[in-house]
Amino acid sequence: MPHRILDTPDDLIQFTQFLGNLKLPVTVEWAQGRDRTREQNALQWLWASEVARQLGDRGAQDVQDEWRLEHGVPILREDSAEFREMYDRCIKPLPYETKKTALRKLGIKVTSAMNVGQMVRYMDAVCRQCLEMGLQITDPDPELARHQDRYRKRPAA
Repeated sequence: MPHRILDTPDDLIQFTQFLGNLKLPVTVEWAQGRDRTREQNALQWLWASEVARQLGDRGAQDVQDEWRLEHGVPILREDSAEFREMYDRCIKPLPYETKKTALRKLGIKVTSAMNVGQMVRYMDAVCRQCLEMGLQITDPDPELARHQDRYRKRPAA
């Protein structure tokens, strides 16, 4: 289904003009928030490259495969009954290395299926793991960090 992300008042004006030119009837759906950002995606790949370089025994793709399986899959299993059912039936019974390969080779979307909030949880988990392992990773750009902070769950008062 076609979609647009509206970030600014100008985006909204352009979108309403676009809708006004469509032949009716039209069905419109929307969701508050936005999909994961390009900045989040770029940062996760930077981190994977940095970690691969420090570990020296695997490439960035291998690091990403591990993160997707160890951190991304649990997030999607928690948030999506459909993903959980598919994963538990088709992938979960496989050995660890086969799971990593299967996710990539079968094109099963993990991080690319995440919204911003899920991606924040994923990146926080990856960051924690890297720090626990004593690995150095680049801090997020301050603007991206502020953006991600808005999606972190706040403890109840």
